[in-house]
Amino acid sequence: MRSAKKCLCLLMAWLFSVLCLLRAFSFSACAEEQVIYRSAQSDTMKIAITFDDGPHPSLTPRILKILEEYGIKATFFMVGVNVTNYPDTARLVIDAGHEVGNHTYSHRSIGKMDPASIARELEDCEDVLEELCEYRPHLFRPPQGAVNTYVEHCAAAEDYTLILWSLDTRDWECKNTEQIVDEVLSKVQPGDIILMHDYIGTNSKTPEALEILLPKLLERGFEPTTVSSLLGLQ
Repeated sequence: MRSAKKCLCLLMAWLFSVLCLLRAFSFSACAEEQVIYRSAQSDTMKIAITFDDGPHPSLTPRILKILEEYGIKATFFMVGVNVTNYPDTARLVIDAGHEVGNHTYSHRSIGKMDPASIARELEDCEDVLEELCEYRPHLFRPPQGAVNTYVEHCAAAEDYTLILWSLDTRDWECKNTEQIVDEVLSKVQPGDIILMHDYIGTNSKTPEALEILLPKLLERGFEPTTVSSLLGLQ
C-alpha cells in the first residue's frame, strides 16, 4: 500500500511538472509571435504623437483644440476608470476622429499580475469604451510600458497590438515647458512614437508644450499621424 501511494505521488508530481512546462511553452510560443512596436521603419517623415492616462475633463479638451488647429490626428491610450468618470470627454476624442487605445481599466502595474488579472484589466477597459463610446480599441499600451510573457500572451489572446514608444517626453514629471519641447526637438526622428500624457495630476505643461511643438515639427517636415497610420495597421 505504501509503495502504491508513493508511486501515485510520483505520478502526480510528474504530471504537475509536465503541465507547468506546457503552460510555460504556450506562453513563450505566443509571446514569440507578438510584435511589440516602439517605432516604425519609415521612408517618410511620419511620426505618431500619443497621449496616455486620459480622458481628463479639462486637459483633454485643450489638447484636442490644439490638434484641431493644426489638422493633426493622434492616438489616445485611455484608462477605463477615467472613461467611466468622463464619458463625454472620451466621446469628444472619438468624434474628432482620433484613435483610441486600451491602457487598462485601473492603470495598476500589470507587470506582476497573473494572466487572469491582466485579461480582466484589458476586457474591463474595452467594455466601457464599447458601452459608453461604441468604440472597440485594437491597440494596447501597458501602464509604465511593463511587458512580460504574460502581458504579451494576454494581448495576443485578446487580439491587441502592443504599442510602446521610442521618444518619452516625461511630461508627467516635468513642469518646464521648454524642457519638454527641447526633449522632443533634439531627438525626434522619422517613425518615432512620441509619448505624452493628457492626464497629469497637477500643473501639466503638456498643452503649452504641444502648442510650441506642433508648428516646429511641421516646419521641419514631420507628418504627425495616428499609430495605426504610422505602422500601416489600417
